[in-house]
Amino acid sequence: MNIFQSRRVVVKVGTSTLTYENGKVNLKNLEKLCKVLSDLHNSGKQIILVSSGAIGIGVGKLKLPQRPKETRYKQALAAVGQCELMFLYDKFFGEYNNSVAQILLTKNIVLNEHSKQNVVNTFQTLLEMGIIPIVNENDTVAIDELVGANFGDNDNLSAIVADLVGADLLVILTDIDGLYETDPRKDPNAKKIEVVTHIDDTVRKMAGGSGSNRGTGGMSTKITAAAAATSAGINTCVMSGSDPSNIYKLLEGEQIGTMFLAAEGSI
Repeated sequence: MNIFQSRRVVVKVGTSTLTYENGKVNLKNLEKLCKVLSDLHNSGKQIILVSSGAIGIGVGKLKLPQRPKETRYKQALAAVGQCELMFLYDKFFGEYNNSVAQILLTKNIVLNEHSKQNVVNTFQTLLEMGIIPIVNENDTVAIDELVGANFGDNDNLSAIVADLVGADLLVILTDIDGLYETDPRKDPNAKKIEVVTHIDDTVRKMAGGSGSNRGTGGMSTKITAAAAATSAGINTCVMSGSDPSNIYKLLEGEQIGTMFLAAEGSI
């Protein structure tokens, strides 16, 4: 499908986009994201937001010096942070006259055909009602994700959600503006890859290791998510979340970030 024609769009936003280095909420970015997604929703697009950030925001809210390593503390912080996160989303989307709904998923729900269909039905009904679903993993229940063994991360979750809802496009917002041949933090001459038509070992090697100390992902998890989404026929863009208004440019056909083309799709 042509990017211009994308009607059902899944946007994934990471902790590094939603918070500052000190763990406090980046209100400027969060508000702009909600404004852009609300505007796209108003234009007739169906928007599903997959949001990380519960633990990171929990750390900031409780004024902890750093992200804890023990799983039970991560669970507690996820519970605190998810409440705060949804409060903020409800507030900002509400200011633009849009309603949101929280959907918390675990892997076993998606693997069970009956419960999976219930999830699909819920998504479909919310979209029909003009409501923006906001998705996260249920970290207080699914502790495997906290140790990297359930969905693995919200990048992978966003690809699963995109497939569940039959999305036309998956947009992954992160702290880097795409896939580079080498690490741009180490190599000032690193070349960005604008379009990837096939994800192979060479592409995976470019992804390198983990991301920021505020999140659990990195470019490698985004490549894995892109591979899953494109194999399901969904074009996927990995782009910087520092300016959410760039989503407009993407949907207008500008080259933003790195576009991973669906097997049978094209820009």
